[in-house]
Formats: sequence, C-alpha cells, structure tokens
Amino acid sequence: MIEKGFSNPTDRVIKLKSMIIDAKPYVESERAVLATEAYKENEGLSPILRRAKVVEKIFNNLPITIRDGELVVGAITKNPRSTEICPEFSYDWVEKEFDTMEHRVADPFIITKETAQELHEAFKYWPGKTTSDLASSYMSQETKDSMAKGVFTVGNYFYGGVGHVTVDYGKILEIGFRGVIKQVAEAITKLDRMDPNYIKKEQFYNAVIISYNAAINFAHRYAAKANELAQQESNPTRKNELLQIAKNCSRVPEHGATNFWEACQTFWFIHCMLQIESSGHSISPGRFDQYMYPYLAADKGISKEFAQELVDCCWIKLNDVNKTRDEVSAQAFAGYAVFQNLCVGGQTEDGLDATNELSYMCMEATAHVRLPQPSFSIRVWQGTPDEFLYRACEVVRLGLGVPAMYNDEVIIPALQNRGVSLRDARDYCIIGCVEPQAPHRTEGWHDAAFFNVAKVLEITLNGGKVNDTQLGPVTKDMANFRSIDDFYTAFQTQMEYFVHNLVEACNSVDIAHGERCPLPFLSAMVDDCIGRGKSIQEGGAIYNFTGPQAFGVADTGDSVYAIQKQVFEDHKMSAQELKDALSANFGYPVGAQSESSAGKSSLNEQEIYDVVKRVIAQHGSLDASAIKDEVYRQLSSGEAAPSAPAGNNRYQEIRRILESTPCFGNDIDAVDLVARRCALVYCKEVEKYTNPRGGQFQAGIYPVSANVLFGKDVAALPDGRLSREPLADGVSPRQGKDSLGPTAAANSVAKLDHFIASNGTLYNQKFLPSALAGDNGLKNFSGMVRGYFDKKGMHVQFNVVNRDILIDAQKNPEKYRDLVVRVAGYSAQFVVLAKDVQDDIISRTEQTF
Repeated sequence: MIEKGFSNPTDRVIKLKSMIIDAKPYVESERAVLATEAYKENEGLSPILRRAKVVEKIFNNLPITIRDGELVVGAITKNPRSTEICPEFSYDWVEKEFDTMEHRVADPFIITKETAQELHEAFKYWPGKTTSDLASSYMSQETKDSMAKGVFTVGNYFYGGVGHVTVDYGKILEIGFRGVIKQVAEAITKLDRMDPNYIKKEQFYNAVIISYNAAINFAHRYAAKANELAQQESNPTRKNELLQIAKNCSRVPEHGATNFWEACQTFWFIHCMLQIESSGHSISPGRFDQYMYPYLAADKGISKEFAQELVDCCWIKLNDVNKTRDEVSAQAFAGYAVFQNLCVGGQTEDGLDATNELSYMCMEATAHVRLPQPSFSIRVWQGTPDEFLYRACEVVRLGLGVPAMYNDEVIIPALQNRGVSLRDARDYCIIGCVEPQAPHRTEGWHDAAFFNVAKVLEITLNGGKVNDTQLGPVTKDMANFRSIDDFYTAFQTQMEYFVHNLVEACNSVDIAHGERCPLPFLSAMVDDCIGRGKSIQEGGAIYNFTGPQAFGVADTGDSVYAIQKQVFEDHKMSAQELKDALSANFGYPVGAQSESSAGKSSLNEQEIYDVVKRVIAQHGSLDASAIKDEVYRQLSSGEAAPSAPAGNNRYQEIRRILESTPCFGNDIDAVDLVARRCALVYCKEVEKYTNPRGGQFQAGIYPVSANVLFGKDVAALPDGRLSREPLADGVSPRQGKDSLGPTAAANSVAKLDHFIASNGTLYNQKFLPSALAGDNGLKNFSGMVRGYFDKKGMHVQFNVVNRDILIDAQKNPEKYRDLVVRVAGYSAQFVVLAKDVQDDIISRTEQTF
C-alpha cells in the first residue's frame, strides 16, 4: 500500500479555520491614515527616509490584534481576512468604489461609512503624489492606447506595490532584527566619503535602522498585548499559552530563534510586516521546509503533534492576509488572491535531495487546513523520492488544486541561462503564481503585465486595426495574405510594436516605484541591498528581472493552424471569406456564446423550449426534477449553443470547418509546433529589453484569471471561437479541445519551449476523482507527472472535482463554502469567484486514465 491518508486537525485549527471562512472582508482605514500623517510630517526628507518614517509610524501605531486561540500572532487588520489601503501607490479607484465595492461581481469588500469618511479625508493629500501618477506621466499616448484597447495591462503595479519576492527568512531566524541593525551599522563605518553615492547610501542605511527599530517595537507591542490578555484569562491552559506568546514576542524577531515555536513566530512577524510596509501581493514564503527545518530538528522538547499544530497555525495566518483591487483588476485576480507561494522539496544548493520531515508536515498542514493559502508547491527532479511524489499526489486528490508541481530539470537551466549561478538556481523557489526565482537575491518583477497574444493575432488579421482604428503598424490584412508566411511577417511586425509599448509601460511603473516608494524594511532582507547601499527598488538585488506574462497562446496557435490548413492547404475557404465570417462573428450576436459556453444561457425562449423537448425525448423516464437538472447541465455546458441567425449558412459552414481542424492538446506535431512558434515570437521579442534596475526582461506564459476578463476584448478568431469568449489559460489547451486524454495533452504542452519562458509557464489539468482512486490511481497519476517532466514540461497543477459538484455549487453556494478549486496559479474558494471564472473552470476538460 502506498496510500497513507491524513490525520485530523486539532479543535484549535478547526476553530481558527472557521474564523476565516465565516469572516466578511472589510476595508480598514488605519494604515492609510497613519501613512498619510507620516508623509505630511516628513515632507522635507528624501524618499527613502520618508518611507522609513512611514514604516515607523505604522509599526508604532497600527492596532494590535490577537485572535482567540492563536499560537502564532500578528495581524495586518482588526477584522479577520480584511485589508488596509496604501494610498501612496494609488487611491482614486477606492473612492470611486465606496458605494459599490460591497456589491461588485468579484471580490467584494465592506466599507463602512466611518471608514469611507476617514479614507476620504486622507485621500485629499494624495493627488499628483502617488507612484501611479508618476508612472502615468512617463507613458506615451501610444502605450496608453494599447492598454485601452486590451492588448496588455500593467495595472498590477500601476495601482499597488510590487511584492513578488521571497526574503531571507533564514537570516532573521539566525541573527534577528538586531543582527540586521548591527550589519548596517558596520556598513556605515565602511562608507567612503569620497564615493559620489555616499549620501544616498548613508540615507538608505539610516532608513533601515529606523525601520528595524520600529519593527522590534511592533513585536514588543504584541508581547505587551499577550501579557495583558493573560492577566484577564480565566482558562489556565490559554493563560499559559498567552504568557508563552508574550515571551516569544519579547525575544523574536529582535533576536534569533531558539526553538520551533519561536521560529514560527519569527516567520510570521517577518511575513506580516512585509505586507504592512507595502501593498504588494505574492510575497511568498519560499522554501519553508529548508530554512525552518533546522529549528524543528534541534527542538528536542517539542512533540510532533504540537509542531504540526504550529505549522497548521501558520497556514491559517496566511489565509488572514487579504487585498482589495479595483473592480476590473478584481476580476482578473478573482477569488481574493494573494499568491503566497510556499515551496517544498527539490534540491539543495549542492544538488542533493532536499526532502525532509518538515516537507511532509507541510503536506499534512495543507490537508488539515484546506484553505486557499498558502499557494502550496512542490519541486520535482530525478532524485525526488517516490514516497514524496505519492504523498503530494494524495494531497492533489483532496481536490484543493494543490500542490502545484515544478520541474527542476527545466527551471534550473532556464535560470542559469538568465545569468543565475548554479548554486542559486538549485535553490530556486516559486513566487506568486508560477514564477521561479533565486530566493532573497532577486527583484523579479514577475507578473509585471498581462499580454494578450490573441489580441495581437486579431490586430494582425486586420492589418493593425481594431475596428476602424489604426492601433498598430500598417501591415497586410488577412484578405491580402497569399500564404501563411504573409501572416507570420505581419504578426512579427505587430508583436515588435506592442511589446515595445509593453516595455515602456513596465519601465515607467518601475521608475516610479524607485523614485517614490523605496522599501527599506524589505530591502534589508534581500541580497545584496546592504552591500550595495541601495533599496531593492533602485537595483539593490543581485538579480533583477521584469517578467510580463502572456495568455491566449493556444487560441493563437489553433487559429494560425486553421488558417494554414483550411485556407492555404485545403482551400476550404478563401482568406476574404474567413475575414468576413470573423467580422460577422460567424453570424452570432456578439457575446452570445460567451455566456452560454459554461454557465448562463443566452438562448431565446424558443431555443430553451427546444432544449427541454430534446431532453424529454432523450430521457423520457426522468422525473421533472431530473429533467430540469439535465436542461440546466446542457445550458451550463454549452451543449445547447444558440443557433446562428437565418441567412448565414456559409458562416455556419465556415465555423464548422474551422472547429473540425485538429487542435493543440492532442499530441499532433503539425498543430503543436505552430503554437510553439507563435509563443516564441512573443518570448523572443520580450527578452530583447532591459529594465531600469539593470536587469533583463523575461517572458512568462500564465494568465491568473485574466484569460476570462481579457477574452472579452478579443473578437472572433479563426479557431471558431466567438467574440468575447474566454481564452485558453496559460499553456493549457483550449477548454474542451484536449480530447485524447491527459498524456496526449501533456505531450502537446511539453513541446512549447519552457526554457525560454523563464518567468514561468502554467498548465492546468482537471481530473475526475475516480481516475485517481486507490493505489493504482496514485501510481498512474505520479507516472504521468514524471512522464510530462521527462519531456521538459515546466509546471502542472490539477483540479480533482466532478463537474456536477461545481454546477451544484453555483446553484447552492451556501452548501459549498469550503470548496476550494484551482483557478490559475492559485486556488480559491469556488463560491466567491466571479461567475465567468466559475464557468471557465467548469468548462475545462475532465481527464481520466
């Protein structure tokens, strides 16, 4: 037997989990008010010292909250799973949503009238002073026009902090914040007064010292609060816990940890304070099992059960972190996503297997807590023990969408190709969704922009136009293509133009963060900011990258192959006929199929009646309730697609021909290599550029959930997709088109060049639970993963859930509040997702062996 199963969580963990699930997210105002006061009080200081004073003000005054039953303490907000606002990055979108954020489609937050008034007063200070304002002033009109038409967006860092980093938790565990202050003090004594950068370096060092003294005080305030609560506590067990928490917070993170409980408290304080300093998401714990394990191994006085409970409590705390975004961005990041990626397994810096006892405890914690955070990942290589992979597959089988799996045999050489040393590459972790980086040595700017490859395809087919507006360069349109080579020539020209605009936008935002929001607290935990005497935003990290990600690759590949085969090889239609059919959306009303494809039908009354009649004819023995469910299933699945209007028979015929074309995801070289070529056009163009921090641009192919949102900006495509339908996610085949099984689909994905897409690739698969049942299911599943990785795939992640359950959860969300699914590079509670995103997950192919 290879199945082991999982133990049950403790009552404490169950209660803490319930607090998270039951929480109603609020927007709170304390951080915004404190930051605004600090900026006003320190207007004469340099940007780095002003930021230090902001951090000092917040750490010294933010409300101290210890939640009932916690063993690991520290909170960003008073209310569970709520959020603070960081107006130094942007603010106006918040004010516009004071009355609507509670009721919006994706990720609603409650804003009380009192909070709204406090934020309104704070926001009066900020016009013209934010990083967003400065970034916008650097951008050309052409770049802004490209964003407005849905070619790409840089909204992630345009409106908020950067995040997307793993800091040196291990250093703080060893020497504490006091040790950092000592390092900086020594660096000051070594400064050369003849160095022209002497002044800036000295100010950076002073900013770090201010920030870390305030951070020590933040922890001491928690010690005082725990002592206060202990004096009021009548339960002797809880009283002793609070007294020990007070001792822990008095010692760490000021000094190094001496046992595993102190190590867990140190970890969380670091992570919590990073979130408070800026609004960046994807602040990722990284290789938790590597830097925490020495403290577990050395702690002879701790039981395995209590150590597991402490890890479980850290998992709960990660779910207490939340973030609000503007209404459009919330749809792209649907599910209250914060992307705190925690990675276990893989190799040591010396190339040996890194698996340890804590690696397995992290899997146990994931099974106990069963919440979206952390975004749990494992690293797999040729030396990965079978037991480790089997155990990971058991966690996948729980249906939580984790762990995501990453291939050392691709990622390590991909990072080396970008200039990362072998030892640092072997030590890589995953940031945010799927992005590899050398931890605590990298400012990767992953997730820097979403780039819509399918939109560039649409623009190419129309000679650089969107509707009647010339957005890109003038090139041949589809009606004038004489061969598929004409397409590639035009596609390359359009790609060059729009990637240039993308880079301009990213660099504008990058410059703005360096000038207005350097982060001294974060920077001192990233190498080699202290050695270089500059913040991470100004180029202090050893490795500096910018990583925009693409989506719509499969749609583009399938479309180009359809043109190649049906127009130029088999002559089933002319280029002009295809162009006309696309312009007419194959005769359908715009948006018709996009709503019926997975969830909400847009059929008219007669068409719905026809579906009912067909179901009765097919299943006459069903009772009325069963007939109703089957009708709903067909409408939800898209089987009952709306009929094209009369008089467009040729458009219908063209669409049928296009949809009969072989698709990416079925292990067909002729198709798969077209998708590979289209992806490479984007990736190779991106890597030509550098950023203001002295680093290189590197491409990724992953969507978050933007493939749904930005699909609404894309017209009909030559693969038969109707206007506004969702695009394929990441490097995955189009929904429902990978019809020859999971191995064929994985083989297609592996043919893409994952080495050049070194900012990460994302591959989603969905399995029926029955396919993974029993020992044989685990063996087949792990064998498929190893086979995909042997063929040089970079990443894969799984949903293991029945379609019927997802459909029922749409209809009865109150029954499924703890149903967690994989969206893209993250998991989320299914019932809090926007319906379009739910529909996209439902529509994915259900695989079996």
